[in-house]
Amino acid sequence: MSRVSSTPSANSTARALLQRLRDHGIETVFGVVGREAASILFDEVPGLDFVLTRHEFTAGVAADVLARITGKPQACWATLGPGMTNLSTGVATSILDRSPVIALAAQSESHDIFPNDTHQCLDSVAVMRPMTKYAAELQRPNEITDLVDSAIGAAMTEPVGPSFLSLPVDLLGADVDPSLQHPPARTPERPIGAVAKDWEDAAAQAAELLRGAEHPVLVVGASAIRSGAVPAIRALAERLRIPVITTYIAKGVLPHGHELNYGAVTGYMDGILSFPALETMFGSVDLILTLGYDYAEDLRPSMWQRGIEKKTVRVSPTVNPIPRVYQPDVDVVADVLSFVEYLDAASTDVSAKTPHDISALRDRIAEFLADPETYADGMRVHQVMDAMNTVMSESAEDGEGTIVSDIGFFRHYGVLFARADQPFGFLTSAGCSSFGYGIPAAIGAQLARPGQPTFLIAGDGGFHSNSADLETIARLNLPIVTVVVNNDTNGLIELYQNLGHKRSHQPAVKFTGVDFTELARANGVEAVKAASREELLAALRKGVGLGRPFLIEVPVTYDFQTGGFGALAV
Repeated sequence: MSRVSSTPSANSTARALLQRLRDHGIETVFGVVGREAASILFDEVPGLDFVLTRHEFTAGVAADVLARITGKPQACWATLGPGMTNLSTGVATSILDRSPVIALAAQSESHDIFPNDTHQCLDSVAVMRPMTKYAAELQRPNEITDLVDSAIGAAMTEPVGPSFLSLPVDLLGADVDPSLQHPPARTPERPIGAVAKDWEDAAAQAAELLRGAEHPVLVVGASAIRSGAVPAIRALAERLRIPVITTYIAKGVLPHGHELNYGAVTGYMDGILSFPALETMFGSVDLILTLGYDYAEDLRPSMWQRGIEKKTVRVSPTVNPIPRVYQPDVDVVADVLSFVEYLDAASTDVSAKTPHDISALRDRIAEFLADPETYADGMRVHQVMDAMNTVMSESAEDGEGTIVSDIGFFRHYGVLFARADQPFGFLTSAGCSSFGYGIPAAIGAQLARPGQPTFLIAGDGGFHSNSADLETIARLNLPIVTVVVNNDTNGLIELYQNLGHKRSHQPAVKFTGVDFTELARANGVEAVKAASREELLAALRKGVGLGRPFLIEVPVTYDFQTGGFGALAV
């Protein structure tokens, strides 16, 4: 099998690839390099940095979150074969969580691509195509710039998502024709969506429904943020006194303490609170306007179908992909910002509404968070979230920091309780929800917001599934404060065992103990344990003040009474 042996020139495909990525505004490539290092060093183009991660999944998720927060395409890299398959979970995250990621992977030499027969050779495009917006393999070096342009354009089209390029290692080292002229790189400022020809007629119907509604609500999803509609949504909500409810990842559309911020919805909220939360949020609502609603964000129509009969308006830059599940009375296929501006102008004579009363739910949440009890068997997650909120409010200007949640039962406490004072101020993977999401998501968040605090909450199961990249956090000296809530158990799975069987099966969910403080220190991260609210508050404050990575291990126990979870809306 031949290998690249000559030194790549200044006109190499690799350099043209990196230059076009840089032309599109990409400044960072996350990843793990293999033998294609003979063809590409990643220092060929000024202003483009390579961030080495311990695992390709980390690279994919870090790019996903950096893209989500910045609203711009971001890139990740893997070597051929197993590197590409490791990266695929990060790609799956960005398709289900809607981030414009440009995923790149090396491939065998162009003359030796025999998938499943050549060493480390798989049909990369066939693997990636079902979970990407665009997937292609480089056939001729001179086409690399065009392939990057196609990948960017597809990734920035709603619903935004990843594109993938497979790059044979010999072609990476080959020369492109320097005399070829390419048009300037055109990166959309915002995602491009569908616009129905009759959208204004549908918007007029929505305005009439709003005019006659007594208790309307705005249910906001992430594409409303991507459209730049947040200021307009806030202005409309405040002028007409319309409450705002969000999906997991759209928390922060209104600040945490805003009177019209009615919170984010999770199907676990009734069980966690032992309270009819969904009924309180939606029971008396007569009109729901879903702005940028996306079924992948895990807010199901069944969650709002409580109480009185309702009218629904769907506003989205995509054609409704789930008409069997969501059948709105009015469907507006248009840019969310354009719709909100239209609705604002069409409702100048509409009187302010009377927001429906959710004071009982707010009282229950406040009671939960204020829980003063000291538990012998470990803290409760709501106490942990309250401590994180407290220190966030102390340490962040105007509360503008980021709380990142890995995947597990605790995540639903974050959806309910985590402070978010800006769009994407609370980050989790609503769509893919893969264990180990937390560390790479926190890396992406801190790189996107270097002047703001980043807090990560992770369970012992998910955290240790990807804990090798603690070293990446330490190497980059990112001031991420990590809280590992540890019960040596996959807690959410234990809940499902109890729901289905009225008992748990410990071999399927129980781990032996891991000292996460020692693990952190072994990776160059200072760490402490905290067993009470007072110890946790002190540790969080210390972590924020250090200006470098810090980890806190907190023993926890879940008190779930399965009866409260019997009708999970998930």
